[in-house]
Amino acid sequence: MMSETPWYNRGLFSSLNLRQKTLLTIGITGFLLLVIFICGMSIDPNIATDFTTKMQPPSFQHIFGTDWMGRDMFTRTLKGLSLSIMIGIGASIISSIIATILAFIASINRFTDEVVSWLIDLFASIPHILLLMMISIALGKGAIGVTMAVAFSHWVNLTRVLRAEVLQINTSEYVALSKKFGKGKLWIAKEHILPLVLSQIFVGTLLVFPHAIMHESSITFLGFGLSPHEPAIGIILSESMKYLAMGAWWLALFPGAALVIVVLLFDIIGDNLKRLFDPSQANK
Repeated sequence: MMSETPWYNRGLFSSLNLRQKTLLTIGITGFLLLVIFICGMSIDPNIATDFTTKMQPPSFQHIFGTDWMGRDMFTRTLKGLSLSIMIGIGASIISSIIATILAFIASINRFTDEVVSWLIDLFASIPHILLLMMISIALGKGAIGVTMAVAFSHWVNLTRVLRAEVLQINTSEYVALSKKFGKGKLWIAKEHILPLVLSQIFVGTLLVFPHAIMHESSITFLGFGLSPHEPAIGIILSESMKYLAMGAWWLALFPGAALVIVVLLFDIIGDNLKRLFDPSQANK
């Protein structure tokens, strides 16, 4: 008896090669995230309240139900996701800039390499959540405080990767030839090293993003992040804890599931980009 062909191997999708499938996956996932972000940003932060419809379970009118003030939970979740995405983008870019600068500083000489290595070990030894809370409190919490807290605590892993990559490129023959021709370290960094590590920086930025969103929501949930009046996912989940005992399960289930889905979408983009840029990952 012949086995039925899986749905994902039928039709147009089966005719695509591995690169085309990877690009299609990135395109579809990126489009979904863009739709979520644009829809969320277009929503007014002051979501309308209606106490006559408060604490209603999911229905056709309110697919995520309503909260204790009669606000539509689907609208609040979309707005919270867009805020989390915006903070995640800012934190990822800043952390990647820090990682890139430190990786290039480490390549200057042995002393700077030891200093950067010491900084990496120092920040890696501090518990993530504790470091996030300390930086967020020091910067006054809020969106800026949370963004900087996430950025200053997520550069470590990318710095390790970039430092090793830069040090390896520095030992190559074409860099040695450039030095013999009198080229300075700045010229070598701009012309030889930076073009070769751009893909690592880009993929590293995207892979930092899921961690940035989750940690932003975590410290907000614990009360060390965004202000209570902001429609963040961490705030929504924190407030829902008071009503779970009353049977209002939808207040935590849908926002939490939506957050996990967004994180997974970014993770899918990061993994596929890594496969696209790194041929050794193509068959994994």
